[in-house]
Amino acid sequence: MKLPRRQFLHLAAAAATFPVLSRFARAQSYPTRPVHLLEGFGAGGAPDIVARLIGQSLSERLGQSFVVENRSGATGNIATEAVVRASPDGYTLLLVSAANAINATMLNLSFDFIRDIAPIAGIVRVPLVMEVHPSVPAKTVAEFIAYAKANPGKVNMASAGTGSTTHLAGELFKTMAGVDLFHVPYRGAQVFPALLTGEAQVYFGPLLSSIEYVRAGNFRALAVTTVARSPILPDVPALGETLLGYEASAWYGIGGPKRTPADVIEILNKEVNVSLADPKFQARLANLGGTALGGSPADFAKLISDEVRKWSRVNWAANMKRE
Repeated sequence: MKLPRRQFLHLAAAAATFPVLSRFARAQSYPTRPVHLLEGFGAGGAPDIVARLIGQSLSERLGQSFVVENRSGATGNIATEAVVRASPDGYTLLLVSAANAINATMLNLSFDFIRDIAPIAGIVRVPLVMEVHPSVPAKTVAEFIAYAKANPGKVNMASAGTGSTTHLAGELFKTMAGVDLFHVPYRGAQVFPALLTGEAQVYFGPLLSSIEYVRAGNFRALAVTTVARSPILPDVPALGETLLGYEASAWYGIGGPKRTPADVIEILNKEVNVSLADPKFQARLANLGGTALGGSPADFAKLISDEVRKWSRVNWAANMKRE
């Protein structure tokens, strides 16, 4: 049967738009049930706070609960592997962190982080603080470098565990400054008692957990580790002001299992970016000492790739073997 030209053109136009409409309808149906956002470091820390902030905002914007699950252990790898093994439907997500990039360079994992996690959106970057016990006779980074060179191997550098962000930040400093610091790993919160007693003399600690000690005069902050100074500690210089090119920070974003549908990633990316543009949300991030990241999934993928390359070089320079 031969169709009239007008009817044929109408049907052809409808057929051409069907894939777009179908994709739009499927996108609008997400999410239809609670979404689980896994973070790998336990309740109360910076990762948990960031996860709950973005989870609350996404819940309000998308009309479904974003439930934060604390799956602590193995420097974040328990949570990461759970997401890698999850169904790629957008209902199980990961709070991605700098620890994931470090783990990818240090550990023999049962998954390939870059291959198996789909980047969705960056959320925030938070500086570490280079802080020393008051007994250390250094008021600046330059003075600390001179002191460390005069006492090779005698200055104890604390970390929250071998391979942690706090450890690798210190290793990067050692390499760039040309100093010999003795690394002493501690279990999480045990690092602060060690620093308070002077058992350890220097620590590249998270800003959120360090700032009250700094304000109370328990520790002396020599520098923050991001490229720019922190508005929370505006009088404390950036470490890069002394060591040109130095940058080490905690950062967080959202990822999902590989093969997560592109339209789901698009929705989540858009809503994260809208959240980050909200002045109230920005103020909450500022309370963490953080600055918003945002951008496209490709932008977040580049950040992850750049971080993996950087920490690979630090691991090689420090002669740290994969475990």
